[in-house]
Amino acid sequence: MKKKIYFIENSSPFDFSDLNSPYIAGSEKTLINITNELSKNENLIIKVFNQCSKEKVKRNLVWSNLNNIDSLDEPDYLIAMSDANLLNLINCKKKFLWSHSVQTVEKFIRKKQFTSFIINKPILLLEGKYHYNTRSFLTSLFGKKILPIAVDYDFINSKINLNNIPKRKAIFTTRSDRNLDFLLECWKIIKEKSPKAELYINPPYVLTQDDKKNDIFLRNKGDKSELIKDLLASRVMLNPGHKGEVFCLAAEEARELCLPIVTMGYGSLYERVIHCETGFIAKNKDDFIDLTVNILNNDDVYLNLKNNLLLKRNSRSYKDVSNDLLRILNEN
Repeated sequence: MKKKIYFIENSSPFDFSDLNSPYIAGSEKTLINITNELSKNENLIIKVFNQCSKEKVKRNLVWSNLNNIDSLDEPDYLIAMSDANLLNLINCKKKFLWSHSVQTVEKFIRKKQFTSFIINKPILLLEGKYHYNTRSFLTSLFGKKILPIAVDYDFINSKINLNNIPKRKAIFTTRSDRNLDFLLECWKIIKEKSPKAELYINPPYVLTQDDKKNDIFLRNKGDKSELIKDLLASRVMLNPGHKGEVFCLAAEEARELCLPIVTMGYGSLYERVIHCETGFIAKNKDDFIDLTVNILNNDDVYLNLKNNLLLKRNSRSYKDVSNDLLRILNEN
């Protein structure tokens, strides 16, 4: 008898064909990747219910609109993405809530999820140690498990040119509200110490004349292949981190492409970087500036970090995430 695993989410209209789109967020990429991987198992039936416009089928994987939920169709496992209220829509004895954010008690109640959480009694799926430690007892009453995610296979399969030393290009590929202001303050001093350096950040963002004077550019936010190309052409990722980052897929993508990272370690960023081995975790603003300049100006420092990163490539894929998820489901 095949096991049924159903996923339910309500963020935006997308399906498995949108994996390479620049318009979907990390949580949506996660859903596409994990369901694609699970569908390789012939002993499983995987269904996703969300806002997709029409039903799509691939192997034993079905994406369907929320309106097509059959009240008589009861899966073995139900996983709601982010919103506990979605657990009310499908009958299932074993329910899970996959969280993608820091969820305080106040926020949980404000978003009117607490009642559904108590009624459905889901086990929480969390994406790292920081995520696990910040989840309160009250919002994880029925158990919580760590399930680290991974990058798309396109990042894993990309070729790395060990002998290539990129020009002094720094890159920031996450949202502007994730401490970009701090980075831009630091960049003014970094630019003084590394005059040939350039910084590329994600749109949307309005560059000032001062930004342009300091060689700050908006990168073209194209599809995934363009992102990979930009990361491979960069010398360092500058990502201070943020308390709202529970995994930071952008940093993991950089790590997989052997791009050193300089961070303040805020949020989960300390989990993405091994200090002095795959990048640097700065102690303060001045340290952040000096460590960045060290990578930009010193080829040996850059190459040493790149070699270390190369040894750690392919350490986790969605095959591992899938196996870990199945283990968690079967244990509960």
